[in-house]
Amino acid sequence: MDKVKVIEALGALAQESRIDIFRLLVERGPGGIMMGMIGEMLNLPHATLSFHLDKLRQAGLVTSKREGRSVIYSANYDALIGSIRYLTENCCKDSDMPCQIEITEK
Repeated sequence: MDKVKVIEALGALAQESRIDIFRLLVERGPGGIMMGMIGEMLNLPHATLSFHLDKLRQAGLVTSKREGRSVIYSANYDALIGSIRYLTENCCKDSDMPCQIEITEK
């Protein structure tokens, strides 16, 4: 992942509602959750939720798919792992301390 994408991801997460939404999606797993349920669980009005989901989607952190009349949102784990990898790739490079961050892919 390149620096620009990481900046976009961090910028999108630098807002309380968006980080709550993203954390909920990460906890929910790859199956995702319907938009209406996200709004109910986080007590966010539809227009507000739609705005925040769009910001997360533009940053590449969430994906959506239509199932009938519902839209299912899920976290983009590749973007999450890529951002973490970018931020930690030189962990403890200039230190005697060993890096204790491990990112494994399934």
